[in-house]
Amino acid sequence: MNETAPPTLTALTTYLLSRVGKTARGRLADRLADRGLRLWHMAVLAALADFGPHAQRDLAARLAIHPSDVVKVLDELAVAEWVERVRDPTDRRRVRVSLTAAGRIALAELEADAREVQDRLLEPLNASEQGVLNELLLRVHGQLPY
Repeated sequence: MNETAPPTLTALTTYLLSRVGKTARGRLADRLADRGLRLWHMAVLAALADFGPHAQRDLAARLAIHPSDVVKVLDELAVAEWVERVRDPTDRRRVRVSLTAAGRIALAELEADAREVQDRLLEPLNASEQGVLNELLLRVHGQLPY
């Protein structure tokens, strides 16, 4: 444990979650930056892989990203040919976004990078403890407001 952190803080789970989360996010962001990407790129690819094609507006709502920011991320992903955007035939005002085969391959690579970061960060825990941690965090995450 970090010997410089005051025990009053390390006794607070919220402080520990914040510090570990900040470190995890920073390490993952660095890995993604090596590929010229940000976490939002991975989030969009993951949402499309997990939930299927989306209207741009619905994708923004699902990920809690401002619609104009989603457009920027999608523009970058489209240039890489990882997503495809087409007008919705039932409502021409809507743009539907889907993941391409190249996007699935890219997501698998990004997920491998993320798992490597995760494995390094959670090295002090054995596999069983990592599973328990994930279950507990999922339970807390599940009650968060969106």
